[in-house]
Amino acid sequence: MSLLQFKRKEETPAAVTPEVEAFLDGYSIEVMPRTAEKIEDFRALLPAGTRVYIAHIEGTPIEDMVKTASRLAGEGYVVMPHFPARIIQDAAMLGDWIARYQGEAGVSQALLLAGGVDKPYGDFHSSMQLLETGLFDKAGFKRLHVAGHPEGNKDIDPDGSTRNVMDALGWKQAFSQRTDAEMALATQFCFEAGPVIEWADMLRENGIDIPVHIGVAGPAKLQTLIKFSIACGVGASLRVLQRRAKDVTKLLLPFEPDEFIADLARHKAANPDFNIERVHFFPLGGIKTNANWAIEHGGASGVPAAQA
Repeated sequence: MSLLQFKRKEETPAAVTPEVEAFLDGYSIEVMPRTAEKIEDFRALLPAGTRVYIAHIEGTPIEDMVKTASRLAGEGYVVMPHFPARIIQDAAMLGDWIARYQGEAGVSQALLLAGGVDKPYGDFHSSMQLLETGLFDKAGFKRLHVAGHPEGNKDIDPDGSTRNVMDALGWKQAFSQRTDAEMALATQFCFEAGPVIEWADMLRENGIDIPVHIGVAGPAKLQTLIKFSIACGVGASLRVLQRRAKDVTKLLLPFEPDEFIADLARHKAANPDFNIERVHFFPLGGIKTNANWAIEHGGASGVPAAQA
């Protein structure tokens, strides 16, 4: 399908700027097996080559995950499934998952994270332990992403500091330097550019140069975003939604990430070395809604050849 079908210049909103278009280049998007099932054909929404993460929620059978990965790969997408450490019982299960993804879907990329459960099912409780097994390297996985937390993570630092998070990032930085793994930090979604810019700059100041793929909540009802934000522990930038909630004239209108992305895009254009490399969408208001928003705002998607 021609990329021209995804970039209808005559329909492009006036808000689109070269900076935003450049910032959205190579964006990724996240799906779950149950949400992916609702899409008849992703090729009607996403250009070939888009990186699609598959979220592994507790209770989702691995068979459903692999089936979704196989379908997306068959439709021309770069597939990156989640590997949540705390729901993987042991190295044997991890090896089995890797083999299934490779054998049935040709997967060679993964997002490693602790996962959202309080008590580990077995041997693993962190993404670092998954990396330490060496199983991804042995299987030839060439791209490994890990989680980033621009507004902190109270599961990791209950005292509200960033001490443990930064220690973990330091370990991952060292891992990226001693291995051939191509790494990136895929972050939680945020709503305010200022704290994100400060966080990204702070990483650099602390010697963390792993590229950042910033999480962005796709267009959704305000109530939906507030609900997910509270559940996911979104911090300081939640105030953007709270301020909007006070304006009754906007309660029924979908919240869109225009301002957040425009602010980051301008900063990136003015500071080329800014370490936010890509945008990663969480389609909280629906995959179709998010995909259409990206198209209308200049997002061509597609993973650049050097990043595939």
